[in-house]
Amino acid sequence: MNKQVVIEVYGAEQICASCVNMPSSKETMDWLQAAISRKYPQQPFTIDYIDIYNPPEHEEKKVFAQRVIEEDLFYPVVLVEGKIVGEGNPRLKAIYSELEQFGYQPK
Repeated sequence: MNKQVVIEVYGAEQICASCVNMPSSKETMDWLQAAISRKYPQQPFTIDYIDIYNPPEHEEKKVFAQRVIEEDLFYPVVLVEGKIVGEGNPRLKAIYSELEQFGYQPK
C-alpha cells in the first residue's frame, strides 16, 4: 500500500427523511471504521465525520456539505479520496473496491 486513504462521512444529527430506520451518520461512520479495520488490518486510513449543517472552516468541505444539502443527497454520503462511494445506506463492497484501487489488501 502506498498511501493512507482519507474517508469522509458527510451527515447530520437528524436522520435523512428518506433514511428512516437507518443508522445515524455517526453510527454509520463507526460501523465503517470497524469494518474497514477488520478487513484491512495493519493498513492505516483516516475517517472523518463532517456535519453538513456545521462543517469545518475548510473551504472544500464546506462546499461539499452545501452540495449535499442543495442536491438532496441521501446522507450519510461517504467519500474515499474525494470520490462518492456511498449514499444513504453505503455498501461495504463499493467502499472496499475503492480502497483496493489504492493498494489495500484484504486480510
